Amino acid sequence: MNTVGASNHQTIESRVVDIIARQAMVGAQQLGVKSEIAALGLDSLGLVEVIFALEQAFDIQIPFNANDRRDDQSALKTVGSVVEMIIALLAQKNGSQDQ
Repeated sequence: MNTVGASNHQTIESRVVDIIARQAMVGAQQLGVKSEIAALGLDSLGLVEVIFALEQAFDIQIPFNANDRRDDQSALKTVGSVVEMIIALLAQKNGSQDQ
């Protein structure tokens, strides 16, 4: 269970949508939490660019291996799953900084 407040969740969601929309060259208003990343037409380089942009924006490291086709990358399936992954990674990062 995450401890991110509703306003913080909304801020993270908005930033994720903006980053994905910019990389996919679509309007942010066209994306919602159920929007599938695969349907945005991003090639593998575009997906890597999304990941780098997210890592930079949130100062986190996203576990991703573009060469590992065995991993279904379910955290990168929808915009909502990306938001949840970011929230979890931020919580993990903040937890490790508290120690």
